Amino acid sequence: MTATRVLVLNSGSSSVKYQLLDMRDSSRLAVGLVERIGEATSRLVHTPPEGGGGRRERSGPIADHDAALKAVADELAHDGLGLDSPELAAIGHRVVHGGLRFSAPTVVTDEVLAEIERLVPVAPLHNPANITGIRTAQALRPDLPQVAVFDTAFHTTMPEAAARYAIDVDTADAHRIRRYGFHGTSHAYVSRATAALLGKDPSEVNVIVLHLGNGASASAVAGGRCVETSMGLTPLEGLVMGTRSGDIDPAVTFHLERVAGMSTDEIDALLNKKSGLVGLCGDNDMREIHRRMEEGDERARLAFDIYVHRLKKYIGAYYAILGRVDAVAFTAGVGENAVPVREAALADMEGLGLAVDTGLNAVRSGEARLISPEGARVAVAVVPTDEELEIARQTFELVM
Repeated sequence: MTATRVLVLNSGSSSVKYQLLDMRDSSRLAVGLVERIGEATSRLVHTPPEGGGGRRERSGPIADHDAALKAVADELAHDGLGLDSPELAAIGHRVVHGGLRFSAPTVVTDEVLAEIERLVPVAPLHNPANITGIRTAQALRPDLPQVAVFDTAFHTTMPEAAARYAIDVDTADAHRIRRYGFHGTSHAYVSRATAALLGKDPSEVNVIVLHLGNGASASAVAGGRCVETSMGLTPLEGLVMGTRSGDIDPAVTFHLERVAGMSTDEIDALLNKKSGLVGLCGDNDMREIHRRMEEGDERARLAFDIYVHRLKKYIGAYYAILGRVDAVAFTAGVGENAVPVREAALADMEGLGLAVDTGLNAVRSGEARLISPEGARVAVAVVPTDEELEIARQTFELVM
């Protein structure tokens, strides 16, 4: 029997998201989430395959990631999809930071784990949880290939002119300071799916991808290769996000330390957790912001305008970097669903060949689609992202 299934694990500091996929047809056999790991109010939500009896939920203490993955294994076994199945080919793990060394999916070895651990200082919130998930999965299935798929890998093709910061080179190299970029699996999937929507090979298409969720990033993709992206050393740089500031004068941090007496940790929390949309208007849900705008709320309007202004700036910059743009693709929660954001982001850009058709833009659909006017010089697309499928594909291609 040929093994065709891949289990995808996305391990966070207190959560595990998982999907089991059959790579013969990319179908989902099971989807689930374990959240609030380590708390008395832990919760597991599991959706089995069609005909499996509907969504199951259980609550109660789940002490750690080891207990969480054992609970996941129990749920899968209940559906006849246990981790001991000979049909399981590999387990694919989302790993946020792979630095410069990992530019492709990689089978996990002790050496690979050690390198991921060495990158913890530049991804302190994410890599430790990713490592925990890998080690726990290894203990459950030591015979099975564990594959790390890195958020940063897609962006390793950026030229040095895009990846380097203009600081002392020796200092930068000593401390691994450069632009790495994130959301790479999403940018890879969406850029390729956009090319397919246009009926072209990815090598023939230049795309600006706008991944707009609570975290947000942009990328310029030339012929299937990333040449620029908005996030940097960390996911803080770039677009305005739900709770992150995005681009900011670095001297603001010195000013807050000297004048406001804030500590490094306090400034870190301010810029990552209390800024962006929530810092501007108290909400990071674009639906709520739009509702407030319609009621005349000026703070909500300001937050929306700042969000869109930053988007426009990046679209224009990446147009210049690419020279020729075949498509702009919106994806992730805001990008896929916020009609006003898409319309405003491309307003008054007809001179660049960019426009949205009001009727097409208003259509609600879970399918990839074009929303630009017929005959537009540059296609505008809405492409639902599928990071789990991308991780599964990369994992399966590596091990088979």
